Amino acid sequence: MYVGLWLKRWTSAAAVCLIVAIGCGAYLLWQEREIRPSAGYAINPARIQVNEIVLFLERNHEAVAADDGAARETLRQLSEDKGVALLFALLDGSVVFRSDDERQSAEAIDVRTALHYDLYRSKADEETFEVAFPIVGQAAQAQIGNVIFTLPASLVLPERSSAPLLFPILLVFACVLLVIALLLLLNRKIKRDVLLPIVRLKDYSEAILKGDYERKAEHVRIDEVGDAYAMFDQMRLEIMHLGKRRDEQDKAQKELISNLSHELKTPLTTMKAYLEAIEAGVCPDMDSVMEYVRVMQTHTHKMTARVDDLLLHALRELGQISVVPVERYSREMLLPILQSIGHSVRAAGVSFIGPEPESLPNVLVNADANRLEQVISNLIANALKHTSPGDSIRVGVEREEERLTVTIEDTGRGILPQDMPFIFERYFQGRPNDFAAARKNEGTGLGLSICKHIIEAHGGTISFRSSPGGGTSFYFSIPLC
Repeated sequence: MYVGLWLKRWTSAAAVCLIVAIGCGAYLLWQEREIRPSAGYAINPARIQVNEIVLFLERNHEAVAADDGAARETLRQLSEDKGVALLFALLDGSVVFRSDDERQSAEAIDVRTALHYDLYRSKADEETFEVAFPIVGQAAQAQIGNVIFTLPASLVLPERSSAPLLFPILLVFACVLLVIALLLLLNRKIKRDVLLPIVRLKDYSEAILKGDYERKAEHVRIDEVGDAYAMFDQMRLEIMHLGKRRDEQDKAQKELISNLSHELKTPLTTMKAYLEAIEAGVCPDMDSVMEYVRVMQTHTHKMTARVDDLLLHALRELGQISVVPVERYSREMLLPILQSIGHSVRAAGVSFIGPEPESLPNVLVNADANRLEQVISNLIANALKHTSPGDSIRVGVEREEERLTVTIEDTGRGILPQDMPFIFERYFQGRPNDFAAARKNEGTGLGLSICKHIIEAHGGTISFRSSPGGGTSFYFSIPLC
């Protein structure tokens, strides 16, 4: 991604600069060490420089000591040619010759303090060194004195060219400037590409907290921050969707209360009217009374179904729907349920096609018979809402691997495509296309939601297939023991 790749490149560039700077620093330290060699090696250039003078003194020390003008002049000329000053003294310290003094005086030196044979003890000041060399007579092959040279520092420690050191110094300086530039660039980059987008994201968050879900979070660049913006905007859309769903559920709950009030009021009013008629003696015989009783019984069943749905819905909201699975054989559990439901379907004028008793799978399942009866009843009731007299409802029971599957198919109107995603939502009721279907579609919108909850409590699954005008198939599966 963009920010990660940029940081990787920035880190690599900064690391290269630091490595180059450290390398140049190490090179400069090494060069400094080369400029300051050890005493034993640093004095060799001086020894080579004055070697001709030392040889001359070893051969002609007697002539120099005897004040031979030619020897002294030659010695002086040699010292001038070499660019050094010299002092020749005998072993007792008496000075025989000085190159910087035409008039030789009876001068003496302290051989204990004036003679220095090493580099750093012989340093006189920043510019000169006073180095002593022994003079050995060629005839006697014994030391006859010492010569003290005053040499410029350039002969002892030769000046090195600054050109080789200039490039590393400039390179270190350039690396330091580059690192500073990279730090400034990093600061600008973080502010522009990270901090400012985070501040804008904070504004978007505050807008969502205030309920403004329409304000879209946008980021122009495709990078890590852009991914965060995309996820944030997806969260905004999800919150907006959940808010709309919550509003829809609130509206559906209000409609549910209104519909239930109407649905309960109508049969209660009818029952009250029939009871008053019976009490007033409107019914001339017992057959008329029983007819009234059957009508009131029908309305009683209708109210009981609505109250049961509400009770189960309330228990589900509280997480208290009791599903008590018990090991039992599927045939003895399903057969009475299907026989009872078959009568009610046929009474509605719809053909019922059920499995033959001997074809029912007789397998051991862990199930709550009462809850499964409620699921099948709700699915049959839902099928009756979408069928008309002359249609058919078929119930099939099959064993599929380690599961028992129950299928309920109808040849009714089917489910509209726009309703399919919400079939198992609470309070949802599909919108019928005609008045007759609208009257049959009255209900609470809780039946399928309760079915899904019960089947999932058994560890099973429930689903459906449907097409407008082509009927609907619901099927649920529960695991075998």
